[in-house]
This record gives sequence, C-alpha cells and structure tokens, in this order.
Amino acid sequence: MGQNLIPTAEAVSRLIQELNKLPGIGPKSAQRLAYYLLRASEEQAKELAEAILSARQKTKLCSVCFNVADSDPCPICRNDQRDPSKICIVEQPQDILALEHTGIYDGLYHVLHGAISPIEGVGADDVRIKELMNRLQGGLVNELILATNPNLEGEATAMYLNRLVSPLSIKVTRLARGLPFGTELEYADDVTLTRAIEGRQEF
Repeated sequence: MGQNLIPTAEAVSRLIQELNKLPGIGPKSAQRLAYYLLRASEEQAKELAEAILSARQKTKLCSVCFNVADSDPCPICRNDQRDPSKICIVEQPQDILALEHTGIYDGLYHVLHGAISPIEGVGADDVRIKELMNRLQGGLVNELILATNPNLEGEATAMYLNRLVSPLSIKVTRLARGLPFGTELEYADDVTLTRAIEGRQEF
C-alpha cells in the first residue's frame, strides 16, 4: 500500500467506531476487523461495501410473516408445499434461518421483531402481535408454535400470546425444553432445535 493510500488515523478511528456499533462486536473485535479490512484488497473492500448497500436496498419485510426477503410475499409464505395450518412464532428473522436449517419444520412463520420487555419499555404494541392476530382470523390455523427465546423476555411474550390466542380455540405449543434457559434460538445447534420442535408441548 503506497504512502498516499494510507488512511488517516481519524478515518481508521471512525471505521472502528462504526464496527463497534454492530451487535456482538466489542472494541477489540472492532479493531481487529478494521485492520483486517485495511489489509484487504480494494476489490474485497468494495465487494463488502456493495453487499451491505445491496442488502439494505433490495430487501424488504414480507407483508405476511414479516421475514426479511427480496420478494413479497417471501419464498416460504408463497410455497404451496408448506403447511398453512401451523404458524411458528419467532422473535427475529435470523431465528427462521436456524429452524429452517434443521429441515424438520414444514409450516409457516411469523416474525415479531422483538419481545415484550417492560424493563426496556417494549410492550405488545411495539412488536408485530396485532398483525399475527389478523392472520389468525381466517380459521386456517390450528396450531401456533411459540418459538420465542428461552429467557425472561421470551417467556413473557409466550405467556402473553397464549392468553391472547386461547379464546380462538387454536392449539398453542411451546418448543421443548431442550433449549437451555437464557440462550437465543439462533445459536442453538441443529440437534437441539430438532428435538425442541419434535418434542413441543401444549402451552
């Protein structure tokens, strides 16, 4: 890298600050990533920047399940091989990736984009519960699978949804306790998730 191409300290500092804003990236990791990117070729850096911009510009939320997709409805919602009588409730789009990776679930999904957390000021109106209730009005759904994370917020959300859905005579199940309390769904391994789906129990 030529002398005139070396970024100023201010530019490097800004890059580290921006990387540090990413979830799970602490100051040390942000520094490592920044200096890795500085050593990478200009083509690699451009490809990363273009991939980020493309993901921002070309993806949207599915109007049915609110998963992140590049079409509306998303491929899962428009797949007529999926079972429309089952809806699995997850907190975030990345949870769908984890569940789909098991290859065991053949129903549809609904993404809440969060969980009820009074401590953080997140109530039922701040997640996509109203949209879920609208989906349940058609009478096609006979099982709701609660796959919220096994932590306090996920449990609070699951209990709230169970109370809300009970009058609709829809079977409400919860993923089996193969999932350790306090973990997040997206980090669970395939075997644990498969057992959790297959062993789900009525709420």
